[in-house]
Parts: sequence; structure tokens; C-alpha cells
Amino acid sequence: MTENPSDDRTPGRPAPENGEPPSAPGPNTLSVHGGDDRARAHQAIPMPIIQTATYAFADTADLVHFMQRKTWGDGILGREEYGRYGNPTVQAVERKVTALEGAGDCVLFSSGMAAITSLLLASLPTGAHIVMTDDCYRRTRQFCLTFLKRLGIDTTIVSTGDYAALEDAIQPKRTRFIVSESPTNPYLRCVDLERIVEIARRRRVQTIIDSTFGTPINQQPLHYGVDYVVHSATKYLGGHHDLLAGVVAGRKDRIAALRDARGVLGGIVDPQNAYLLERGLKTLGLRVTQQNASGLAVAQFLEGHPAIERVWYPGLPSHPDHDIARRQMAGFGGVVSFEVRGNLEDTSRFIDALDIPYIAPSLGGVDSLIEQPALMSYFEKTSEERLALGIRDNLVRFAIGVEDTADLIADLAQALRVVTP
Repeated sequence: MTENPSDDRTPGRPAPENGEPPSAPGPNTLSVHGGDDRARAHQAIPMPIIQTATYAFADTADLVHFMQRKTWGDGILGREEYGRYGNPTVQAVERKVTALEGAGDCVLFSSGMAAITSLLLASLPTGAHIVMTDDCYRRTRQFCLTFLKRLGIDTTIVSTGDYAALEDAIQPKRTRFIVSESPTNPYLRCVDLERIVEIARRRRVQTIIDSTFGTPINQQPLHYGVDYVVHSATKYLGGHHDLLAGVVAGRKDRIAALRDARGVLGGIVDPQNAYLLERGLKTLGLRVTQQNASGLAVAQFLEGHPAIERVWYPGLPSHPDHDIARRQMAGFGGVVSFEVRGNLEDTSRFIDALDIPYIAPSLGGVDSLIEQPALMSYFEKTSEERLALGIRDNLVRFAIGVEDTADLIADLAQALRVVTP
């Protein structure tokens, strides 16, 4: 049985010695109270939805006072002059994610893609270069290889885990970022954060880690020196499949510049979505703890089943990055990828035989979702084209929700009978 790191451990930090008080609030306390403003409007416990596009000033002196504070970088909490620049409901989410990530600040966007594209567009001049690992989200790769290319910005793709190739790909005076996910989608590869930061600092480039699969409950890349952490808040942070949002967290001055860029690029989130996101964040610690436990149990069950060829889960010793995951993660997450022993049609029959998960894209919510990437994300490609991208026809991605672990395993067991040799 694979040992799971303690759920009481702050991600990215060693566990406290027996008898010592924790050095910081635990993940559930931060999920509920992190970044809270107790003086919020009407003393409401949930942050109210402040549904406004513009803000009024009492008189000219009030306007001048606000603008002076804003110019000095000491803005007045809870207001702006126009909704594209800020909103109290949005700011409440930003404060909470800042606390959860141990960041200097955080900025909220309308989607995960808006977050990463805005960060890159705001940071990269024409002629710049970035290095990206090959298991990154396909839409992020597409943006870099097509849209950024049109702007004269080049991208070099290197194999995840090949740190020599990553360093060799850095071009002096041109490379601005190393971009990776950890864990990645769909193979849950984990990059060595200490090693990637050491390379980046020595070569004077910055780092971006998409930590959507990791969550701030399981890992905090900023503690390792990563410059920017990105999340698709649509996934674990929201947790209920009912909103779209994205966040970027990092050093306060860098995030302030990115917030200014958001006002130009326009990728703002609606205050109602921000309200839903804050509500989802309050149960993040509870949900991820359950998903960690189910993910490990499901992965162990699948690895021992005769109808399964291979399981990809960083909590298993068979995963190529298991040792890295154990060092830098407090839990291994709720996504399990695996390959069914059979072809495209056999895999589809297995998925259709399941009762609990919905066939749907996305992950991280309370409802379990399952997909066959060959038919969901890569439907337009041939088997040969998919294989060239590392996507086999029998690959399944299982995004586990908060259902009872025993029920999930029982459902998998009965569905696998249709393909058991």
C-alpha cells in the first residue's frame, strides 16, 4: 500500500514536530477564512454580489482622494472607479487565493485561458522566446505555437522531465519564461520545482507553473521560488462545474502590473461568478482531501486489475515522477489516467457501462467526470496523429469527485467486466 503524505502538512513545507503548534492556519481554516474582510458591507458572512459596472464619488474631493491613493499603490479596499478595474466581490476571491497560495497578491480572470494568455501577452515583447514542457494543456500550447508566433514570439517544446534539454533550449537574452504544469494533463507528470527554479534563476529567466491539478491544498509552487502560479479556477477552486474563472498569483509588484494589464485586455470575471468561486473555495480543503483519498484508492485498484494496461497517478510508485510528487505534494489529487486493455471501441464500451461519472470534459468538481481523450479533445485527429501527440485510443481520464470511494471502485469493477480478458 502506498503511503500518502499527511493531510495535516502544509503543502511545500515540512510537517511540524510532535507537540509543536502549526506555524500557519491549516488548509481548511484558510479555505474558509483566508483573506476575509470582517468589515465587509452589511456584515454579511458570504461576500455579497456587488453588481455594478461603475462607482460614484461623493464630490470632487472624494474623487481626488481616491485617485491619489490609487496612484500611490495604496488603493481603497472595496471600490474602484470602473468595473473593469476591480470589484469588491472579485477582490474577496483574490484575497482568499492569495492566502491559500502564500502569495504576495493574486488577480482573477474570466477563465483559465484568459489568465495564462493575459500573463504572456502582458509580459512578452516581440522577439522573445519561451520554453514549454510537452505535456502542457493543448490550448496553452496552441496559443503559444500559433497566436504568439504571429507576434514574433517563439516557443520551444521540450520533454517533461528532461531538465538537460530544458536548459539547452534557453536562448540567452531571448528566453523570458519556462512554462510548465505540475501535475500535467493527462499523464500527471510532476516537474521538480526546486530544479526548474534553480535552472531558471541561474539562466535569468522566470517560471510559470500551471498548478490547476495540484491545487494550493496539495502544493504551493511559490514556496519553491516559482514566479507565477496559474489556475483554471473553473476546476478545483470552484469545485461545482458551475463557473468559469482563472487566477494568477505571485509577487505583489508583478501582480499589480498584471492587474493593470487586465484592465486593458479586458478578461474580467463577472461578480456573480466571483461569488460562486468564493463559496466554492470555502470547501476546497474538504473536497481535495476526499479526492486525494479516492484518487489513491482508485489508482491502486486499477493498477491491480487485469483489464488495465497502465495507470498514471503520481501516488503510485510505478509513476515516473512518484519521488518528486512525494517530496513536494501533500496529496496526489483526484485525477487518475489509465489505459484500458483493448482498442478505441473496447474503451468506449467500458465508459458507457459506468453509472456514477458523467461523460464530460473538465475536472475538480464534486461530480465525477470521465472522458476518452481520443474522442473528447482529439476527435478530429486520426489514431496515428493522436499517437504522435502521446494520446492512445485506449486512454481514459477519470476526474474523481467527492462520492464515496467504495462506490466509485464498485462502479469501475462492474464496468470493467465488459472488457476483462
